This record gives sequence, structure tokens and C-alpha cells, in this order.
Amino acid sequence: MRGAVALAGVTALAVVGTGAWLPGERAAAGRGVDGRGVDGRAAAKPAPDPSSSSAPSSAPSSSHSPDLSRYYTQKIKWGACEGAGEGLMSDSDATAVPKDKSIQCGRITVPLDYAKPGRGKVKLAMIRIKSSGKPRGSLLLNFGGPGGAGVSGLLAAQKEFEYLGKGYDVVSFDPRGVGESSPVSCGDAGEQEPEMAGDSADPGAVLDEMRKISEECRKKSGPVLPYVGTVNVSRDMDVMREVLGDKKLNYLGFSYGTRLGAVYTAQFPKNVGRMVLDGVDTLTEDVAEQALVSAEGRQTALDNFIKWCTENAGCVLGTDSRAARGNMAELIKGLDTYPLQSSDGAEFTGQDVVDVLGQALYSRQSWPALSQALGALLADGDPRALLRMSGSLAEQTRGGGVARVRGRAPQDVPADNMAAALMAVNCADDPDRPDEDSIEKEVGKLQEEFESTSAIFGRSMLMPVLFCFGRPAGTDYIRDDVRDVKSPDFLLVGTRGDPATPYRWTEETAKRLGSAAVVLDNKGDGHTGYAGSKCVRDKVDGFLLYGEMPRTGSSCGADEED
Repeated sequence: MRGAVALAGVTALAVVGTGAWLPGERAAAGRGVDGRGVDGRAAAKPAPDPSSSSAPSSAPSSSHSPDLSRYYTQKIKWGACEGAGEGLMSDSDATAVPKDKSIQCGRITVPLDYAKPGRGKVKLAMIRIKSSGKPRGSLLLNFGGPGGAGVSGLLAAQKEFEYLGKGYDVVSFDPRGVGESSPVSCGDAGEQEPEMAGDSADPGAVLDEMRKISEECRKKSGPVLPYVGTVNVSRDMDVMREVLGDKKLNYLGFSYGTRLGAVYTAQFPKNVGRMVLDGVDTLTEDVAEQALVSAEGRQTALDNFIKWCTENAGCVLGTDSRAARGNMAELIKGLDTYPLQSSDGAEFTGQDVVDVLGQALYSRQSWPALSQALGALLADGDPRALLRMSGSLAEQTRGGGVARVRGRAPQDVPADNMAAALMAVNCADDPDRPDEDSIEKEVGKLQEEFESTSAIFGRSMLMPVLFCFGRPAGTDYIRDDVRDVKSPDFLLVGTRGDPATPYRWTEETAKRLGSAAVVLDNKGDGHTGYAGSKCVRDKVDGFLLYGEMPRTGSSCGADEED
């Protein structure tokens, strides 16, 4: 009865360190746009290829760069987005969206392998909402994941970017391996759930299952799988920049999208325009440490939710926050032991509660609904409100809807695509591959460490540590070379109560990237700051539209949240 797609025992939302941006309920207020400089368009010309790859996921090198001019000089043909808006809004609104000529979809072609362009091509789906004011260039968005689709994501969140749309064509895309861009899949293997909890768990058997899942992913995904990963997607974005006619890349990345933006600043420092990275990802920590930090972040967010609830009259958890934390753990343990059963025999377990908590804690706006849904479960043993909430939040995180570019039906995108892409990209970005003996020796210690970090989230976050077993080692470029970038200044937004990307990652990443990285400290709660804080939104809009960079050390108070 899980609301999100499960893969190897972990929901698509139990991401290794990051996540996807959830659109808020309130768009930026309308303000006039004056002539203060947003980088304009440049006549398209072949951009020099800065590098070539010696392996699909490896770092660029400067020698023997292949000729990529045909990709940089291509023309994108924009047209109506087939099915745009279905499932995203009311029926009357949905039928109107395809008639809105400001919303257009198209495709570009990029090489499968930048080192050897002759190996094949990948077609990438793109969407743009044309500027409602004077066109000043494009603003490229990535909503996170990894595995989040940008085409349907921008349609779902278009009202959030109306103000930025007064000065930019707002553009997003499905990265290679995602959505309409040669989607990866693990097929039925994505429904298997190896069990790592409990004394009876057999690490060897779990690793055998992971090896089988890896092989199924390879078979189901096709030739694109070895070439997914942030290094190649960053290079795809530079092709997009040139095809869109922009001299510089103006970019707003959320969550995992901050990793993507950081890699771009290292690969193409001279092409960086106005860039904002909100919900900053780590560039250095391995998969195990990322998963552990994610469990810790979710526990902190849950503690904040419980504190908020118990301080309000009528809280279903009572008035004592310490007792409420203990009761929550007992609730989940009890449902794992004695699940609720529906009339058709389906079970609702404690891990289903964990799934919903992990999703709802991404946005403080979801806390009242979460409190009510927990109340129904506690008072009446009725999980339906939690299940409805789970489905709604999961749909927002995936981007929602079935908007598509001409040439592919929505049913052609595998149901497990987001989860499969998340695993593929994180593995492509991680060079560590412990052998089987090492994993079997460490798994007991890891299990204790995760469960001591969070009795509630530790179990669900342990499995991502094993995601990459059976796959080739990923690139070491991000960990070793994305540092001390020589680009124009760009803005990093970190949120103190972020359950997915802890604030310390903002500080560590800023220090690593060097003096070009300017930090905005958002003292609120929730994953990312742009959707939940008017202060953050105003500062980000001011920088992207007018070049008004916040001073180093600037902050937004928690009391300034919407």
C-alpha cells in the first residue's frame, strides 16, 4: 500500500541525501520588472568542447576533444505539449493548457558518449514557458531527484515562476534516463524488497538480490544506462544553453539540482550566468554517509513537527513532545508487528507510516494535514487519510501529470523510472564499490548505527547503501575536482530545518567551491527555501532578475515563512 514507487526496499522518496523540490501553495506576488541586467541572448555559435570523457561516467580531460559542433548548432523545434496539464489541474483548466501558446515542448539531441559521439545519440525532452515580458534569455530549472522529470514538473509548478517569467523564458527538461528522455527502468525487479532489518537478515542473500536487480536494470534500460550521471547531464545543459541562444547559463536548481549546478560551474566556469542552488547537496560524502545524514535529517524534521504539534491545542500526539516521540516509535513498531488489513487483504504497516512521514516533512505546509491524518489513524485505526496524503505528495515529488513531448505516449515511461533513475545517477556519481566480504562484515555495524541515529527512519535508509552493488564504479570527478571554481559569484540557499539536505552541507559545499559561492541562511523548516519562504523567494528573484546578490552572511528568519 505504499504511496511511492518502491525499489529494493526503499521508496523513491527515501533518497540518498537529496530529494525533489515540492511546489508551494503560493506564487510570488506580482512586481514590475525594470531594465536591470539579466544576461541577454547571443547569436548561436559552436561552443568549444571543454573536455572529452575516457569512460561514460568519468571526468573530462582537455586533450583530443571530439567535434561536437553539430550538437551546439542544432535548432530546436518548439510545438504544443501533447497532453499538457492532464492530471495537474481541474478538467476545465487542463483542456486549456495545450492552447496556451506560451507553453511549448521540444527536443534536442546530445551524444550518448561525449568522448565518442559516434556511439549514439539521446533525445532530450524540453519545455519552455515563454516570457510574459520582454525576452531577456532563458532560465533553466532542475527540480531535483535525481530522477525528477522537468517537463511535467514545470507544468505542475508553473505559477511558482510567474514572476521570474516576466524577465525570462522559463525552461526545464527531462535529464537523460528520466521521463521522456530515454527513461531507465528495472522492470519487475523494482518491486522486490530485500529485507535488511532483524537478526534473521542474511547479508549474502540480500547482496545476491541486489546483483540480480542490477542486471535487470541493465537489461530493461538499454544503451543509455552507462551514460547517465551528473557529469554528462551537466554537459547536456551546456548544449541546451547554446541551442537556446544564451551566452551564459542562468540556472535555478533545487536539491539534487544543486549538485548538477555545482558540477556545471567546474566544467564550464566561463559560461556561468546567474545561478542559484537551493537545498544544497553534498559533493564529498559517500553513499553510506549520505544515507546516514538523511536519516538524521528526517529525524530532526520529525522532532520539529512533533514540537510544533504538541505546542498547539488539540494536537493528536498530546502535549508532551518527549512522550509523543516515544509514542510515534511505538506506533510504527506495533504496525510492523501487527499490520492493519483492508477488506481486500492489503496490509498497512509501520513502514507505510514512515513513507508518509518522509514525504510530508519536506514541506511545513503539509504539517497540518499530517497531524489530521495521524489523528484518524490513532483514533480510529483508519489509514486512508495517510494513504491519500502519500499519493498526493508522491505525485508532486515526481512532477505530477502526464505532459509529454510529441512522439511518446505517457504509458511508455516506466512506472519505476524515478526510482530507477535515482539509483542509476547516484551510482554513476559514486566511485566507491566495497566488495562483498567488506559489506557482509560491516552491515551489522551499519544497521546498529542507522537505527541509533533514527529508530524511525534508520531502517528505511539503510538499503540505499547497497544500491550500487553489482554496478561499475562511478566517476571520481565530482568528489575530487569540483572545487575552487573560477566562475562568477552564485547563490547557495541552505535551510536550517531541511530534512533532506542538512544546512551543514551548504556550509561545506560553499567552502569547497570557493569564494564564488555566496550563502543565504534560511532559518526555517522544510526542504529548500524558495517555495516556503517569501524572504528567500524575494532574494532569489532579485538576484536572478536584477543581479542583486545578497551580502555574505545574509539570512531569512523562520518567522518570515509563508
